Amino acid sequence: MVKRVVAQGTFDILHPGHVHYLRDAAAMGDELVVIVARGENVTHKQPPILPNSQRVAMIEALEPVDRALLGHPDDIFTPIEDLDPDVIALGHDQHHDSEAIQAELERRGIDCAVERASAREPDSEEELLSTGLIIDRIIERRGR
Repeated sequence: MVKRVVAQGTFDILHPGHVHYLRDAAAMGDELVVIVARGENVTHKQPPILPNSQRVAMIEALEPVDRALLGHPDDIFTPIEDLDPDVIALGHDQHHDSEAIQAELERRGIDCAVERASAREPDSEEELLSTGLIIDRIIERRGR
């Protein structure tokens, strides 16, 4: 039986932190499906710069990813119900409340573990592991 893992995120401007998260998530099972958040649903931070289709295509091209899909427009749990994963892998610094996710999974009758991926420290001061830091560096070096 295949152990399916679901990871999710915005994935705007890919960087080594994303790759680390997805490798960690892939190691939690046999199959990794990644749900890419719709830009219009990103409310906890600035909306993504790249369009939905480009972010999905970039994630799907990464080696640890078996499949990528765009999130549901209204209910973030609909793809989870459809995929019926064994594990939901959260990024180490994602804003999601793992206990609230677990409670909603139980409420919907989805038997699924929620685990956090490990953190990855930058290899040097020059290495940037967040989209926000990359954008800040672009503005700093190239201006607005």
